[in-house]
Amino acid sequence: MYAAVLASLGVLMLSTPDDAFSRGAPTGAAPKTLAVVVAHADDEGPVAPILARYAREGVQVYLIVASNGVAGAGQQGYIPRPDATVQGEDLVRQRAEEARCATQALGIQPPILLGFPDGKLGDYAGDRALIYRVTQRIAEELARLRPDVVITWGPDGGTGHPDHRIVSTIVTQLQRAGAPGVPERVFYMNLPVESMRAMNPQRGEPPLVVPRAEYFTVRVPFAPEDLQAAERSMACHRSQFTAEVVQRVVPAAARAWNGAIPLIPAFPTAPGTDLFQ
Repeated sequence: MYAAVLASLGVLMLSTPDDAFSRGAPTGAAPKTLAVVVAHADDEGPVAPILARYAREGVQVYLIVASNGVAGAGQQGYIPRPDATVQGEDLVRQRAEEARCATQALGIQPPILLGFPDGKLGDYAGDRALIYRVTQRIAEELARLRPDVVITWGPDGGTGHPDHRIVSTIVTQLQRAGAPGVPERVFYMNLPVESMRAMNPQRGEPPLVVPRAEYFTVRVPFAPEDLQAAERSMACHRSQFTAEVVQRVVPAAARAWNGAIPLIPAFPTAPGTDLFQ
């Protein structure tokens, strides 16, 4: 009866894919959308298990990467990288392929690579328009995707990396400015301190980058298969992590997470276990 009325009014009825029922989505409902906004192609690691989980449940998960990754080579910083890493444009191309490999491992959408200079997102002295171009491009992608939830780095940038901090600030800025497509539900991710210590036992974690436990009011559970997808995703980033580092870091992170990824709401929200509620 209802369908007949709609047909008489010229309303087109579209069929719902069969898998919508198996995923628990209401008939005809648009899929939920999650956007992760990061600085580098390997930055999805702190939330990789829940990206795999949500994708498995039918959420459209997107990874927006601001930089081209060209500075991600050598042994500098807190991440010991493979010595044989290529340089320059070869590294840019390799990291793009690694990002595609990682998103496939997680079952999420292909990466959205913005291609801004790595390690220089806040280089106002060198290019005074750069920060505005980065902001505009992130705003354009969020306006296009109109996600229900956004995850990004926290103010500390996880490891303190300036590019991480820039991306975090831009997302927060856009939400507070009411930019089109930017939702109220914005969450900050952080690396477990255990992961940082496992990544570089000699240096440990950078100072003053680990938020107090009381701020992590949202804990999103994941399944063992999601952790396995996260490990495959990390292994894709061969220019950034040796196999030995992956084998040390993933178990350390798994012990710290204990089956759930902790997140900090960027804006007041009730404690919970689901980013969409």
